[in-house]
Amino acid sequence: MKEVYGGQSLARCTIFRWCQRYEAGRVNIKDLPRPGQEHVVTNSATISAVDELIRLTTREIAVELPISKGTVHHVIHKMLGYGKVCAQWVPKHLSGNQKTARMGIFLTQQFLP
Repeated sequence: MKEVYGGQSLARCTIFRWCQRYEAGRVNIKDLPRPGQEHVVTNSATISAVDELIRLTTREIAVELPISKGTVHHVIHKMLGYGKVCAQWVPKHLSGNQKTARMGIFLTQQFLP
């Protein structure tokens, strides 16, 4: 394998370890939880607190609430479904009324002197 792939090939011991795990019945390729690894624990209170502080940056939210920036990012993107548009957090999937309201705000701001 080293002749074909060079330095990007896996070590021989890694391949043997994977084969042993497969033969033992493991077919899931995802990593198993490691001891001491923190889990993202989000409850409804944390989610609502992040939603209220959405006007702040992720770093400021992480300082305000005693959680990591990664957890804040997870809550904003995965749980609340927000994405960045023009430096503002907005829901990724807007309802018809929300789209109309945002378009109305945009049009009034565009034609103001």
